[in-house]
Amino acid sequence: MRYIILIIFSICFVPNLHAQIYEGGLFLGGSNFIGDVGSTTYIAPNKPAVGLLLKWNRSPRHSFRASIMYTELEGNDSKSSDPRRIARNYDFKNSILEFSVGMEFTFLDFDLHSTDHQMTPYLYTGISTARHNNYYFQNNIQTSENLQSWAYGIPMVLGFKTTTMIDGVIFGAEIGVRYTFSDEIDGSVPDAPSRESLSFGNLNSNDWYVFSGITLTYTFGQKPCYSDY
Repeated sequence: MRYIILIIFSICFVPNLHAQIYEGGLFLGGSNFIGDVGSTTYIAPNKPAVGLLLKWNRSPRHSFRASIMYTELEGNDSKSSDPRRIARNYDFKNSILEFSVGMEFTFLDFDLHSTDHQMTPYLYTGISTARHNNYYFQNNIQTSENLQSWAYGIPMVLGFKTTTMIDGVIFGAEIGVRYTFSDEIDGSVPDAPSRESLSFGNLNSNDWYVFSGITLTYTFGQKPCYSDY
């Protein structure tokens, strides 16, 4: 009986696995940090960011998505609108390498095999993890822990994408906020328990960072199973 079930499963699902369409491409843009050091402006890119994207389109309305992003986050109290931060005058830099997987949902059908011009807003969410260096502040100076940690988080991305005059190339623009479950990226909470006394800022608020930019992806693979053409 189990062999019959296996054969039925293979007939129903295996052809669909080969009948999908994929996208691969680049993210180019900027990043900014929101935490206990620097400006609290939500969208204010101050460092370049680059990334690689891969999508598996399962229908005209949703796709699985994975990405790798790299940037150097920066915060400077002198650029804050908070007088207390300006007086404190801390600043930090921390490079991060982020991995993210999740699902992208479009507001409108986005059929890559239609001959009509396609465009739609979209949402993306999932899970992310970012590798970063550990720091702490001593005598008002950012000091390295010589350790690295992973900041797990939830990406919340709003974007708009459209097909282009180049066959198979899709252009997009997006703003992606990452809420993390870490308060260590800016050094306000040292990773080492022995330096707990050096913690500062709002200990009940975790770190956020934002990617803003454009995407260029190229489609490849066979005609999807949802296409009627």
